[in-house]
Amino acid sequence: MHSYIGLSLLFPLIGFIINGLFGWRIKNEKIIGWFGSLTVGASFVVSFLIYLELIGLPFYERKFIVEYLSWIKTGGLDVSFSYLVDPLSILMAMVVTGVGFLIHVYSIGYMHGDKGFARFFAYLNLFIFMMLTLVLADNYLLMFLGWEGVGLCSYLLIGFWYDKPFEKMTTSDAGRKAFIVNRIGDFGFLLGLFLMYKYFGSLNFNTVFSIADKLQAGDTTVFWITLLLFVGATGKSAQIPLYVWLPDAMAGPTPVSALIHAATMVTAGVYMIARSSILYALAPTTMEIVAIIGALTAVYAASMGLVQNGIKKILAYSTISQLGYMFLAMGVGAFSAGIFHLMTHAFFKALLFLGAGAVMHALDNEEDIQKMGGLKKHLPITYKTFFIASLAISGIPPLSGFFSKDEILWGAYSQGSFWLWLLGAIGAFMTAFYMFRLVTLVFETSPRYGAKHPHEAPKVMTVPLLILGFFSIVSGFVGIPESFGVKNLFHHWLEPVFESANAKLTFESIHSHSTEFFLMFISVLIGLGGILLARYLYLNRIETVRKLTQSFYGIYKLLYNKYYVDEIYDLVVVKPVKWGSEKLLWKFFDVKIIDGFVNGSARLTSAISSVIRFVQNGIVQFYAVVFVIGILIILWLIF
Repeated sequence: MHSYIGLSLLFPLIGFIINGLFGWRIKNEKIIGWFGSLTVGASFVVSFLIYLELIGLPFYERKFIVEYLSWIKTGGLDVSFSYLVDPLSILMAMVVTGVGFLIHVYSIGYMHGDKGFARFFAYLNLFIFMMLTLVLADNYLLMFLGWEGVGLCSYLLIGFWYDKPFEKMTTSDAGRKAFIVNRIGDFGFLLGLFLMYKYFGSLNFNTVFSIADKLQAGDTTVFWITLLLFVGATGKSAQIPLYVWLPDAMAGPTPVSALIHAATMVTAGVYMIARSSILYALAPTTMEIVAIIGALTAVYAASMGLVQNGIKKILAYSTISQLGYMFLAMGVGAFSAGIFHLMTHAFFKALLFLGAGAVMHALDNEEDIQKMGGLKKHLPITYKTFFIASLAISGIPPLSGFFSKDEILWGAYSQGSFWLWLLGAIGAFMTAFYMFRLVTLVFETSPRYGAKHPHEAPKVMTVPLLILGFFSIVSGFVGIPESFGVKNLFHHWLEPVFESANAKLTFESIHSHSTEFFLMFISVLIGLGGILLARYLYLNRIETVRKLTQSFYGIYKLLYNKYYVDEIYDLVVVKPVKWGSEKLLWKFFDVKIIDGFVNGSARLTSAISSVIRFVQNGIVQFYAVVFVIGILIILWLIF
């Protein structure tokens, strides 16, 4: 069955081609929407059948390379369109296509009546195709093709409503911002690939990893390779300092936010590090950098989410924060835990975004949570599923987020870093607080939406919410910690992928079930504390909130304005680049130097021709005189 992995990519590509070329002629939303959705559903079925095949194979034989055609073969570089089927890639394929399918179905209802309906589904299908290319590639160059592809699709989808204003910009500005910031990270990724090819002589996973397996930790070149790859990951997965594009990506339609921020593009950096785990295990300094950036991002982004009022903006900062946890896991060598959180986060974050879309659908696209309230009785399905997802992301047992986030915190502590654990714990408290601030203000306080008449979304939108809610509850049970006396099925599944990397790690792990249970208990208390404090303040003490805001207005303003990082970037980077482009490159170098040379050549030619044209005056007698004079000069020169 694994030889049919190409079908998993082919189906969404067909959806893109058909809807892209003929959607404007079909004009029937149901045909367009369901065709686009079913192509992704068929891709999920193929991935799931291959998963079942892998389960039936011996533990260390669950790996195949399926080659379709040669791509680049010159000098020492030999790269093919080949796909890697192993436990990690097939897991990612199922998450991408499974969650992607539900988002496609939801979009049928959400995008109803939009003039670009067919174009939207074409872009969604192309996005899934590119993401599958990224996670199934068996070499870094093909991975980079998918990497760039999802960047292009994010630009198209974020700026889908290109003529719509968004805060201080337009949606097309937001798409362009995402594209440019990602290019900065991608430049680092490319440099990493160049250095990798020079050092290893190949970009194929098998070749690079087999050579790396024979190296010792601390190799300088591997340090630079992994650090440059991580620069790419900070762009794609929105980590400090390249996170600024993601909050503005909320300009796109809500299903786009769910697709980009749940299981696809933003997790690309996490997947890339997981796939390159053997290289990172050889570079302990890079892993330390990854862990610190991840922990700082988790807290930093969560602090901004505490005071935002846009329902999607809060979820955007939540995504940045949760990605920080995944990078924290990668940095402390808990590779399986990071992928585990990637999977559970895909379910509850997609649910949160789609729930936010249902709320906006009910309130004529209103996004300000201060203008909501009392929606619990009007949107019962949305409320219940949103509440479940909020509990999951807050780390409350027995929901999925509890198992995955707790495993990351334990991974940080067990590797001997109390401070990384503490940062993670602080971020967990903030997460629980801002999520239940959101839940309380949207669903449970008195109505503040004026004359609007909120209503539950149609079934095509609520059924995906119910399915995602189910997986937000149960998906964590595949990763129950071994301290509970059971086999961790998730870790066991990924063990062949990370075995070589784990053997290279230099960390001295703490193995104490009692300590793990104690920290687990503390993390649950932290989550419950954040939830109860948010509900207490926003249900019963809203005046206290206002007084606290006034008392600490400087801090509030700093958080609300996102630490003024956008303004700083604009002052330090954007304006100087614009000035240099306009004044130096254009008006001086382009106009005066390049254009001056070209125009000067034209003027010189004109001056010479103005002299020569006196000879070409059209008078036959003059030509005869010149002819005779010429003959006389030649004769004189000869004799």
